[in-house]
This record gives sequence, structure tokens and C-alpha cells, in this order.
Amino acid sequence: MPLPATRGLARTQPKVASIPGALAVLEVEGVRKAFGSLLAVDNVSFSVAENEVLGIAGPNGAGKTTLFNLISGLPFAADRGRVTFAGTRIEAMAPHRIFRLGLARTFQKEASFAKLTVEQTVGIGATFGRRLARRDRLRAIDATLELLDLHRERHQLAGSLPVFATKRLMLASAVVNRPKLLMLDEPASGLNAAELADVRRLIGRLRQSGMSIILIEHILPLLFGISDRVMVMNFGRKLAEGPPAEIARNPQVIEAYLGGEGKVPINVLGG
Repeated sequence: MPLPATRGLARTQPKVASIPGALAVLEVEGVRKAFGSLLAVDNVSFSVAENEVLGIAGPNGAGKTTLFNLISGLPFAADRGRVTFAGTRIEAMAPHRIFRLGLARTFQKEASFAKLTVEQTVGIGATFGRRLARRDRLRAIDATLELLDLHRERHQLAGSLPVFATKRLMLASAVVNRPKLLMLDEPASGLNAAELADVRRLIGRLRQSGMSIILIEHILPLLFGISDRVMVMNFGRKLAEGPPAEIARNPQVIEAYLGGEGKVPINVLGG
């Protein structure tokens, strides 16, 4: 299914300096979020280019998911800073409006409508996006089930699916409206080696369909193997940003992950 029209973005989107000729679909500038005395996200800035995969790494508690929440407006907004998506300021926008602009996300914890079928669950996702005629909505659902390898399970109850199929179902619900930008929060947690390879393949498929992707993942070989750039966070701040091979050898990153010795692993899963 074709992506939503993107004509006109070149007039409003800045170029991404690290990717020659690329336009920024998302720009985050100086965002901050505090919970009392805890500064969860501290003056973080970055951009994501059209059709780019940006990986976000960092130890537990680094502020990665909080950053996702600030971008998507769920469940809270930033205390300060600017978030611009597809040329539109969204930091004060309601989450459903952000979604309809073409920014979708998944969550760490899988959740589904247990008593609905796979097809019905993806259909709910379709109702919250672009306004489509019934025929076009059904085509979008069919195409998404094929894209995420769920077409054989379409009539199964969502609550009966194993873990990896449930993850793919939540992903299908997020992408059925063909977002411009997809944010994935630990999509590979709890999976075995074969399933990790499938996650990498599916993310590659989504990228080939025209989406930009931001990926939070603790499984570093997967993250480094599929990302064009990696941004590392620690204690709410951006610690480093650059190509995966460069980040894997960054002394500050090695200190944060390994106590100052060795190299962050990137050459697994074909990375």
C-alpha cells in the first residue's frame, strides 16, 4: 500500500547534517523532563532523517522510554524544548493528533484485546489513523497482516498468541496506517535467536516500505546491526551519537556499559 503523500516536506524540513542530502522527518531540540528532583531527560537534541533507522541505547534508567513519551505525548509532555515532526511543532499537541500526522509507537509491554481476533485488533488501529473508505481500510489491514507475517493467524484470538506473534500484532496495529515515523520500544525483549533474526528482517521490511524508525533496544548486536546511527543516553543526557562502529569504540560508551574495558559488541546477527 502506498505511503501517505509527503509532497511539500522539503520546504519545511531541515537537512540532517550527518546524512548528506537527507531531510529531517523529526527534530528534537533541548527537551527536558523532571519528576520532582529527578531529571529524567536533560537537554536532549537529535534528528531523524527520512527512511533512516536511528538506534537509541543506554543502561536501564537512562531516560530512553521517557524520551519516547515526550515525543509521542504519551503519557506526558516535556517541561521544555521543541519537537518538530514533518514540519509541524508537536510538543504541545494531543497524542491522537500526533498519531494522525503519521507518528506511531509501540510500548515495552505487549497488550492486546484478548477476545478480539488478530484481524479485528489491527482494524482498531486502522480506525485511529487516516480517514479511509471501508474498502481501503480492509486493503490496509490485509497488506499489514502480510507485511508482519500474520495473515495465517488473522482469525485467531489475540489472547491466544505466543509472545513473538503478540509483538508482531502490536507492531501491525502501529503500522497499519503507514506512519512516516515508527518508534519501537524494545521490540526484541524476551525473544530467542531465531526470533531476533526475524525482528531484524521485519524492521528492514518496514524501512523498505518508506518509514523512518527510532529503535530502543537492549540487545546491542541487533541495535547496532540494523541502525544507520546510534545515540547513547546515560543519566538522562545524550552521551554520544554517530555510526554504530564508531559508537561501539567510544570510551564514554564503553565506560557506561562495560566499566571501561573492551568494545561494545556489534558483529552478531550479521551486524
